Amino acid sequence: MENTQQPIISIKNLRKNYGEKQVLKGINLDIYPGQVIGYIGPNGAGKSTTVKILTGLISEFEGDVFMYDQNIKDDIISIKSQIGYVPENAEIYDVLTPLEYLDFIGKLYGMEEDEIATRATKLLTAFGIGANADQRMDTFSKGMRQKVLLISGIIHNPKIIILDEPLSGLDANAVIMVKELISLMAKEGKTIFYCSHMMDVVEKVSDRILLINNGEIVANGTFEELKAGGDQTLEKIFAKLTGKEEGNKDAADVLSALN
Repeated sequence: MENTQQPIISIKNLRKNYGEKQVLKGINLDIYPGQVIGYIGPNGAGKSTTVKILTGLISEFEGDVFMYDQNIKDDIISIKSQIGYVPENAEIYDVLTPLEYLDFIGKLYGMEEDEIATRATKLLTAFGIGANADQRMDTFSKGMRQKVLLISGIIHNPKIIILDEPLSGLDANAVIMVKELISLMAKEGKTIFYCSHMMDVVEKVSDRILLINNGEIVANGTFEELKAGGDQTLEKIFAKLTGKEEGNKDAADVLSALN
């Protein structure tokens, strides 16, 4: 069924080269409010480049990207203030406490100090690290740092949230909580662009799944639509469409090399 809403993100003929290497080969995509988009692909397929363009980290590209009906080439700073971004690898200022770090992030988004303090305290408590709010983060585990990073991406309550491997380092209970949070945020009308290699999670949380390979989208649909071809798991669909159906043979070859 055709979506009658206005897309909140619209990507038109997006192309990006690094020298002579063409990384994105004409991506066209409309994303609507309240959708959770799972964006998957093998290493080097163009996922990270897409994310960096959407978040304004790469400004030189061909084609157009619209967010909130604005072309990001015209005013990326204004648009960046209205999106949340949780990168795969981020260097946080770990000599700060979570409250100090979130105060810094909140002010970058133009939030008032009192609002930052109240929301940061509530979010840290909800993520189970409220007791560590005044503790320097250089003592934190990877999972605790990831929770602070997740909070920093949503503290300003954006309508668009871009998540790049957001579950990295989280324990099982935190993973369950974040998956439920994604679902609840989508029901509130927030749009989530979710990049991950964790196929089982993408399969469960996404309204639509996009598979990119060699700079092109090779699959676009719900999980039910994608598995209509006979494959019952996203891993098998992924392997077939990226030409990696020989995964079992590869694993056997590795084992053989050890013996």
